[in-house]
Amino acid sequence: MSTHSPDSSQVSRSATLQKGATTRGAPQNGAPLKGAPPKGSWQRGRWMLLLIALMCGAPIAISYFTYYVIKPKGGTTSYGTLIEPQRTIPSALMVTGDDGREVPLASLKGRWLMISVDGGACDESCVKKLYFMRQVRATQGQERERIIMVWLRSDDASVPAALKTAYPDTRMLRADPASVAAWLPATDTTRDTNHIYMVDPNGNLMMRFPAQPDPSKIKQDVTKLLKWSRIG
Repeated sequence: MSTHSPDSSQVSRSATLQKGATTRGAPQNGAPLKGAPPKGSWQRGRWMLLLIALMCGAPIAISYFTYYVIKPKGGTTSYGTLIEPQRTIPSALMVTGDDGREVPLASLKGRWLMISVDGGACDESCVKKLYFMRQVRATQGQERERIIMVWLRSDDASVPAALKTAYPDTRMLRADPASVAAWLPATDTTRDTNHIYMVDPNGNLMMRFPAQPDPSKIKQDVTKLLKWSRIG
């Protein structure tokens, strides 16, 4: 039996068919398969997601930066002393208004609280603090509505009618003096009745102003707090 070798034309046709099959099954010159995303598109998608995440997170980062870095620290660029760590209003601290209704002091959360502590008779230093608080609040313009003035009365003495008339926007609330003193820190040489305190809208005690304060410097601190914090 004789053997027959394929001629050159048959070999050429076979090679051409194999090349065509290979061409249909794989991309040429590094081109992507039909239906596949263009080269580099997934990298661009990742960068786009990262950019969106940065845009969404920027306001939060800025608020933390301004609150913890730009916000003045006690003893440096601010007049008041920053309370660290912050002290939340105790849930058990109850206050009573002239209507006799007892409510938690924490019920006032949501706005800035400017707090003074004194007996109901309210001596000269007490009146001076009430006056300073009223004036500081008034100088904040439209922002003043973010502040509530609170006088925590440490006894059952009646408030003079003249004070009620002069300070109608001040909440005059009776509170247990021991509970108040445990929450509001003084210095080694002062008591809570010597100071004005600031509580943020989240209910955190965060600043104490000096005894015999300078109201213009209190105003500067309060203006900064309202400017840099949009809560409350």
